[in-house]
Amino acid sequence: MTDINETANIQPAFAQFLGIKMTHISLERVTAELFVKDELNNRFGIMHGGAIMALADNVGGTATTANLKEGQTTTTIESKTNFFAAIPIGDTAKAECIALHRGRTTMVWQTRITRNDGRLCAMVTQTQMVLERKK
Repeated sequence: MTDINETANIQPAFAQFLGIKMTHISLERVTAELFVKDELNNRFGIMHGGAIMALADNVGGTATTANLKEGQTTTTIESKTNFFAAIPIGDTAKAECIALHRGRTTMVWQTRITRNDGRLCAMVTQTQMVLERKK
């Protein structure tokens, strides 16, 4: 397969609700940005960890979707997050997701979340299951 599955270019309503902006989609790499608005506050003036995880899950799902064949879908079956630094409200979370494994039934992605100054804020590794759509 040389071309991405065009479904990857269509983001789910939840990603749109959060404000995730996809900046690059290819078979082995996806990047995105998320402006950290007040609604993503964890009450201490920094981005909520769940919002960071949602950003990473969305880019990992997008990366898997880019690799799907016709009639396939995906779901996250495992996700692990390490947090290293806070992302303040008003900053931008930047996600870079790369393929660790692109198999027939599972795909594993690693997503680095950084902020505007380039500091690593979180590292997420997730496994996506590839499913055949039921007819």
